[in-house]
Amino acid sequence: MRTSRCARSWWRWSMAAALCIGVLLPCLTGTLQPVAAQTAARQLNRADYADRLRAMWLGETIANWTGLTTEAVKTGPPFYTDADWGLDQGIDWKSNDVIDFVFQDPWLADDDTDIEYVYLHLLAQHGTNLLTPAQIAEGWQQHINDYIWVSNRQARDLMGRGVLPPVTGMRSVNPESLQIDAQLTTEVFGALAPAMPDQALRLANLPILTTAAGYAAHAAQFHVALYALAAQVDRSLPPREQIIWLVRAARAYLPDSSKAAQVIDFVLADYLDNPDRDDWERTRDRIYEHFQLNADENGYVYRDWTESSVNLATGVMALLYGEGDFRRTVQIGTLAGWDADNGTATMGGLLGLLLGYDALLDQFPGVAMSDRYQITRTRENLPDYLPDDRQAEDTFTLMAERMLPIIEQTILEAGGSVTGEVWTLPPAPDGPPLSQNPLAQLWERSANNRVRQQGGAVETSVEGESSRATSRAIADGVEHDFSGVEPRAPARVYRGKAHDGTITLSVVYDRPVEASVIRFIEGDPGVFTGFQLECLVDGEWIAAPEGTTLIGAPDPRVPYQLFDFALPAPIELTGVRLTGTVEVGPLDDVKVVELDVLAE
Repeated sequence: MRTSRCARSWWRWSMAAALCIGVLLPCLTGTLQPVAAQTAARQLNRADYADRLRAMWLGETIANWTGLTTEAVKTGPPFYTDADWGLDQGIDWKSNDVIDFVFQDPWLADDDTDIEYVYLHLLAQHGTNLLTPAQIAEGWQQHINDYIWVSNRQARDLMGRGVLPPVTGMRSVNPESLQIDAQLTTEVFGALAPAMPDQALRLANLPILTTAAGYAAHAAQFHVALYALAAQVDRSLPPREQIIWLVRAARAYLPDSSKAAQVIDFVLADYLDNPDRDDWERTRDRIYEHFQLNADENGYVYRDWTESSVNLATGVMALLYGEGDFRRTVQIGTLAGWDADNGTATMGGLLGLLLGYDALLDQFPGVAMSDRYQITRTRENLPDYLPDDRQAEDTFTLMAERMLPIIEQTILEAGGSVTGEVWTLPPAPDGPPLSQNPLAQLWERSANNRVRQQGGAVETSVEGESSRATSRAIADGVEHDFSGVEPRAPARVYRGKAHDGTITLSVVYDRPVEASVIRFIEGDPGVFTGFQLECLVDGEWIAAPEGTTLIGAPDPRVPYQLFDFALPAPIELTGVRLTGTVEVGPLDDVKVVELDVLAE
């Protein structure tokens, strides 16, 4: 994306969410039917999958650098077509301006591979498959300081102020959270959970939320699911049918209400309806008309050439019309327009994972393909695995090998087994794919969202204020919303005044809700130094149950802190009241992002 182009808190509730299967409401699921699990052996060969991982990195890198030849050049008509392949664009700000396949030795890092590379390093460094907020923030600050744009840049700047994921990707905190960033930096988590998309989404959840919200997070989840499902494809099917199955199966993890799901459905429907399977330009032009030119009439907002949606659309288009052919997929993605390298890189990596290394090399006869990778072009303070090589620090082969222990950890934790070269995967989970989405599970836990979806009322108030309308942002549910609906306005943050060094916030529901965790997210600046929590039970305000634990230490120097009040056992209540002690002047605003009640 360029023209050159409270750890414990998170762990506690995300693990709880991952273990539950939410009962999702019809308004989210719509008419979507569960995709039947593809019939395939639940076993994988370790060496074969390592070969595919190596091909994934190579395929993603070839596609990335080829796509960079046209990135940001065509963001509206007249677009490129197949006739323009091989064109010398005559653009002096492009290192490669001829529209053709690009090969390097060594391969240079770019933001389609280098943030995933950092995530792989962090997973190996910490000996885990599930990163914490503190590990991600520290890793970004150590290694990701330049060559980042839009939402990545916003998130990194927030981390420099002490803000932790997932708050760094919330819409009320990060105004760029509906951009493309997460959908090009997290696919690797799908490869770390082969044929286990539920586990892949769990591992990718916090990295996705580091920079994305709403439908942009769903787009990233779709890519993660594609990579996980690649190991589950029925190879006896024709390549075209394999790709269609992949798209439909990954789409099943998203709610119908999400703009990302609607983008995927739009592109798939137009592809299937097109009598000329070579005429991808028809679908590209319709993407432009529907999601850019006439976006407002269709209920959408076009958010510039780096936005999530239009680039999700072109990536899906390239995958479908490429019909499993690597070269054709990369050509279509490169010519498609907008942020051309990103969706192209994602689909190139996916096809590498499907094809394997030798089959990928066969696409380019006569080309001596390098295995070397130079991460220091864009990222810093990382190990040098090739100390005798002055041009490169790593190889795709070594990168694939470092992924294997992480995959095996995931298999074992999920209930599978590892015996020599054979990986036996756990049984596929019961229930519809949508119920396995961790964002759906969080939405189910959120009283602010759940009560409203049930047709109920959520009332907010701030002590000393006469109008409750001014306090609605305290419990608007945006931070835990799963709908993926196109927002028409920026997310709001409550602004109010403290009285005598305190501020009291209340959220009351018109029905009983289960409470396991009370979540409070403050605004900017961070001013809270202490809290008193009360619960509305049977019509009376009572102190929080004895044994309630505050996860997260208030620090008035740090903005946007997330605090979880973990109750010793779930209780039923109809409201929560939080009195916070603040360090703020009488004329200064106290800002609040959200106060929510989360079920177990």
